Amino acid sequence: MEHTVVDRGLEGVVVGSTVLSNVEGLEGRLTYRGYDIHDLAQNASFEEVCYLLLFGQLPNTFQLEDLNVRLKANRMLPHALIKWMQTTPKDAWPMDVVRTIVSGLAEFVPHLEDGSHESNPRAAIHLIAKTPTIVAAWDRIRRDLEPIEPLPDLSTAANFLYMRTGETPTKIAEKALDVYLVLLADHSYNASTFAARVTASTRADIFACATSALAALEGDLHGGAPGKVMKMILDIGKPDRAEAYVHQLLARGERVMGMGHREYKVRDPRAQHLEKMAKELGASSDPKWYEIARSLEDAANKIFQAEKPGKRIYANVEFYTAPTLYSLGIPADEFTCMFACGRMAGWTAHILEQLGDNRLIRPQAAYTGPPVQAYVPIESRSSAKPNGATKKAEGAA
Repeated sequence: MEHTVVDRGLEGVVVGSTVLSNVEGLEGRLTYRGYDIHDLAQNASFEEVCYLLLFGQLPNTFQLEDLNVRLKANRMLPHALIKWMQTTPKDAWPMDVVRTIVSGLAEFVPHLEDGSHESNPRAAIHLIAKTPTIVAAWDRIRRDLEPIEPLPDLSTAANFLYMRTGETPTKIAEKALDVYLVLLADHSYNASTFAARVTASTRADIFACATSALAALEGDLHGGAPGKVMKMILDIGKPDRAEAYVHQLLARGERVMGMGHREYKVRDPRAQHLEKMAKELGASSDPKWYEIARSLEDAANKIFQAEKPGKRIYANVEFYTAPTLYSLGIPADEFTCMFACGRMAGWTAHILEQLGDNRLIRPQAAYTGPPVQAYVPIESRSSAKPNGATKKAEGAA
């Protein structure tokens, strides 16, 4: 029998192509359509990056204004979806709510004869605009507060912060969230983006594809990591406790969340910008969360170096996401929702790219089950009861 090579996790396997972003792990470089993430984080707004991903170029003044007009026109949520959130248990997991409402948006968009919806830049803008509104609305509803409508003259980042609190955010808070959204907008064929592209390859519409992406994002090994980073920071409590905490964590066989990356062999290029934002936010309010995070990263590297000389582990984008978002007043269980607010731009651009030159994504698998065998009539099969059958029957009675 011919030997089959199985690349678990598709590591190192090229499954497609894209013009949208490029992750160069050895160099620690990330680019969107050829623009370095460092340049974009320092100079471009999230709205500019949305335009770049959707339309292939950075916008001029008129194009950016047109996009802003379209985003503003699409931020409001259907009243029925607001009512649904208001009847949802207040302890519902935020990502479950966001995933459900994003899927539900399709019900309020005209469908085609086959039941699908148009998948185009207009639909992408619809999703990009509404996702932050969904997150902000649920944040207030779960706190027994009425949702706040977005303001027409605020950016995506400023509007989100305003819709949470009812107060216009400070410039530093708006800038910090805007940079976060820029950094999270795309990252090539990551798990959630690949899930969206697989769904798109079946010719499902953009709402179905975005829902697939949201489902994949929720896991701890993807978008769920920042919340776990914040739990570590809260558990540590003080910077000088970080080293002991890491020793205890590793002794239990657990990992330091937010450290290390499948692609980057050096420090995640996005981490330095989020660290800078976390530090600046801390300087204007409470520096504790940044200081603990910094001590945690240093402690993790010190201990890894001692155990495996020459081996370094680097902070990834999720690590400094935690103190950044927490300093903005966003609770840890909503961090993954915030990830979705930024990544919706990349997801929708990838969905449209997939649909524009589509082939069904259908990989093969190496079968490891039993060999071909004859069918056995039921009366000839073993009469032994399966494990637990009696207890289950008794419990049911």
